[in-house]
Amino acid sequence: MIIANIISYVLVLVGAVNWGLYGIFNFNLVSWVFQGPRTVGAIITYVIITLCAVWLIISPIISGHGLRLSMREEQTSESAHRPERSELSH
Repeated sequence: MIIANIISYVLVLVGAVNWGLYGIFNFNLVSWVFQGPRTVGAIITYVIITLCAVWLIISPIISGHGLRLSMREEQTSESAHRPERSELSH
């Protein structure tokens, strides 16, 4: 799930940069790459970016906590349940 969040975050940022370029310079990066705003590649790209945005909206709801981009919380909870070396030797 963390990998899906990171990929979604990157693709949504690319979409935001595309909108910024379009708004400021009237340059659509996706249309330029696929040589037209309504080509199959451009439409697939827009749909994938939309799905990523929807994923970032529903991911915290599904997981029950905020958007996670690292495994730090899981590692600390595992280490809390692991006995210390000094406890094992006594």
